[in-house]
Formats: sequence, C-alpha cells, structure tokens
Amino acid sequence: MLDLYKLDIFTRVVAAGSLSKAAEQLHMTQSGVSQHIRALEDSLGTELFVRGRRGVELTPAGQRLLAYCEGIFRLVAEAELAVTNVAGLRDGQLLIGVTPGVSAYLLPEWVQMFRQRYPNLAVSAQTGTTFAIVNELRSGGLDLGAIEGELDHTITDVQQQPLREFDQYVVVGRRHPWWGRREVHLSELADQPMIMRQASSQTRVWLDQALREQSLTPRIIAELDNLESIKRMVMIGTGLTILPLYAITAEQEVGALHPIPIQGRPLRRTLRLLWRATRPLSPVAYAFRQLLMAHYGR
Repeated sequence: MLDLYKLDIFTRVVAAGSLSKAAEQLHMTQSGVSQHIRALEDSLGTELFVRGRRGVELTPAGQRLLAYCEGIFRLVAEAELAVTNVAGLRDGQLLIGVTPGVSAYLLPEWVQMFRQRYPNLAVSAQTGTTFAIVNELRSGGLDLGAIEGELDHTITDVQQQPLREFDQYVVVGRRHPWWGRREVHLSELADQPMIMRQASSQTRVWLDQALREQSLTPRIIAELDNLESIKRMVMIGTGLTILPLYAITAEQEVGALHPIPIQGRPLRRTLRLLWRATRPLSPVAYAFRQLLMAHYGR
C-alpha cells in the first residue's frame, strides 16, 4: 500500500525541483529525503525522477503518480475539512506569509480576531515579498498568503480571494505646505519631493507603472525598505509619500500625518488571500479565510 507520508515527500520534491531544496523545506537531511524517494520507487518498481546536476525531473511514471497524488491529497483534505470541528481542536497552527504592510498594520488585528474565536489555535507568520510567498505556497511551506496588490496573471497554480480594495492617499507631515488640504490632483506630484519604497518592491513597481500611465515622473529623494522609516521622514518634513489609510491610523489620530485624497481615486490596490490551488485548505486555514471574508464583507 502506498505511504501517504512518502507521497507527500514526493510532491514536495516535485514542487521544489530538487532533493536539497525539498529537504530544507521539510527540515530533513537530503539523504533522508533521498531514502524515502528510493523506497517509494522500489515499492512501485519504477523510477519517478531523472536526477541531474540542476535538480530532478519527473519520468513519465512520475508524472502519472503526481496526477494521482493531487487527487489523493485533495480527497484527504476534503475529508478532514468535512468532519473537523475547528472550534473543538485542542491545538493547531496556521502558517501564513504576508507582505510588509499587511504584517505591520493588518495582521495583528487578524490574529486577535482569530484567537478570540479559536483560543487553542496559533498563528505563525512570516513577512516576505509576493514572489517569496507564492514560492512558499507552492512548496507547502505556507497554508495561506496575504498580499497587497496584484498577482501575476501567469501564476495559475495559486488561487486568490480578493478581500478589499484600498485607496492610496498622498500623505504629508505638519511642516508640509499641503497640510490640511482636502484633495490633490495626481499631476501636482510632479515637482514634489517624494519618499518611496525600494525599486525592487512590488509596491514600488506598481506605483511607478501607475504614475507612468498618468505621464508623471516623480522626483524621488529617498528610497526605503521600511514603512516606519518612510513615515518618520514624512513627519519631520523631508517629503511626502503615498500610502493606504490603514498604514497611518495611529499617526493620523495624534495629528502627526495628514492623508489627502487624490482626485478621481486613480490609485487603488487590492488586498488578496492566496493558497495553493492543487490542494484544498486545511480546516484551520479554511476557518481563518472564512473569518477574514466575513470581516471584510466578502
């Protein structure tokens, strides 16, 4: 009889593309992973991988087994979901990857809501780029991902659930001449000193494209990889930035930052939940997703 544990290791190797990467993700030695794969191949009497210097590739037999594995694990997950009472679990953990803005300003409230509903369950979160989160979902290292913005349309093995759209605001400090303004036109940003995320971030890539579509070239005076540092520079009058309201709630309440709506609301981003398409969500991940969908009215 096929061993589900060995089948799971097999699918992890496929997703990772190499024995060494799969071993790292599984917190196992490479030799341990190799032994499980060899034992699976011996039990089936056929090779599942072609091993090379750049990693592993599936044989025809491996491709057929992978198709069955996806169905097997889908049925296992559906059975677990059908009979599990999440509220009655004595323990359990959700593994979620989040982009920096979500991690700093939205995740704490999510965890609090989840713990109030399911006090025996824990949330383990890691912060990363959208690219890193997608890769971790593919490898099985995460149950869910939460990102601000867009998912590349070429990614078909990750499912997504839009939760809410967030307007982006021009944000200034008390020393800025725009303090107190009720509205600003996007074209007015052309000559303004701006503080932005680093050029490699998905947020910056999106914003650069959005500004180009408006024929606008911003005057960037600083690029930072930390949102708190960006807000601090704005507060002391170094320049302005563009952020969603949830990122400046505390500073707005004490009168340290002022958000200015952009005419026509041309800048919007979508908060999305992501998960691996080839396997249904675990009961704990499903409960977390349903909680957020209810919270955001989806």
